[in-house]
Amino acid sequence: MVGIISMPIGIRIKLSVMMFLEYFVWGAWYVTLGTWLGTSLHFSGQEIGLAAGTTAIGAMVSPFIVGMIADRFFATERVLSALHIIGGMLLLVTTTQQKFLPFYVVLLLYALFYMPTMALTNSLSFRQMRDPGAEFGAVRVLGTAGWIVAGLLIGFLKLEPTSVPMRIAAGASVVLGLFCLLLPHTPPLGKMKKVTIREVLGLDALALLKDRSFAVFALSSFLICIPLQFYYAFTNPFLNEVGVTNAAGKMTMGQMSEVFFMLLIPWFFRRLGVKYMLGVGMLAWVSRYALFALGNNGPLVWMLYAGILLHGVCYDFFFVTGQIYVDQQASDAIRAAAQGFITFLTYGFGMAIGSWVSGKVVDAFIVPGDPLHHGWKSIWSVPAGASLIVLAVFLVLFRKPASRETHEARVEALEAN
Repeated sequence: MVGIISMPIGIRIKLSVMMFLEYFVWGAWYVTLGTWLGTSLHFSGQEIGLAAGTTAIGAMVSPFIVGMIADRFFATERVLSALHIIGGMLLLVTTTQQKFLPFYVVLLLYALFYMPTMALTNSLSFRQMRDPGAEFGAVRVLGTAGWIVAGLLIGFLKLEPTSVPMRIAAGASVVLGLFCLLLPHTPPLGKMKKVTIREVLGLDALALLKDRSFAVFALSSFLICIPLQFYYAFTNPFLNEVGVTNAAGKMTMGQMSEVFFMLLIPWFFRRLGVKYMLGVGMLAWVSRYALFALGNNGPLVWMLYAGILLHGVCYDFFFVTGQIYVDQQASDAIRAAAQGFITFLTYGFGMAIGSWVSGKVVDAFIVPGDPLHHGWKSIWSVPAGASLIVLAVFLVLFRKPASRETHEARVEALEAN
């Protein structure tokens, strides 16, 4: 028997560099955004939350760009090149803005250019691979490495309260845009296919909501992303405010744990199953916020580090397991639509609302007479309590998935209706 031939080493290296730079760009500016906006530009908590939420809006819009433009008319590597070069210029413009409204408008425009590139880098990689199931993981992990390197660099250089991380990200974005022109030619596949808004948003997957457990999963995924945004928008400002040195570098421990737990998912999945994997993921969010609320930069600093290290459990056990669950529950005909629908619901709608809510909560607990300091114990208690409520609802209402044969028969009946 002839084995599957892997892709050429030259293509593998190019895809790995692409992934590294793709997430280096995001990690360079996003983690420390709140610290810069709060300490240097003196933006309010709500303004910081809205700024962090631009990526969520970008995630909601990106399916239209990918599905209705990139997949139909232009080669993927050329679309990526244009998006990253223009995006780099927009990032540079953000560093010249001093008022919130013009800053927000430019950053939102950038997010609309950047967020589609995440799906496009994945699709380009899949198109070049002969066995994506075996080859993609080794390429995608370089993206996590890029995020880690960006955080270590920004933290080591002590650039967190400055606009320099945005400038570094801008430069890296332009470099990536030029590098994309060296990627393998990947022409559009759907040029003659009519694409509808229903397909782009994954609305064909709505039939799955007739299954109570899937509906509970979808609702829980949406709701849990609201407290999730507290972590992304305000962890770095929190750590800097309480005096943790090299906060950006130490936050990369979360991505390191993400890689570690990703490797353990098959082992846990066989022993816990879908329901309790998802439950453990949500419980980790409750624990993370509780640790942040109770920890300090003194004897209890280990609580802060533990909360960061829980990122691997938070992300892998819920989001990765959720993707596996959706793949199992959906038939072949609507599998892609189902994944797109959940992504829109979580990274888009849920995190957009979370951006607004988290900013309002942070502003509600400013120390009287000292707008640069906050009552973090009270702030972190809010997402901890919200996550606990979502967890409780999920555990009570979610049923263990049926066998694959039983479920496929049920899905066929649901889709027929």
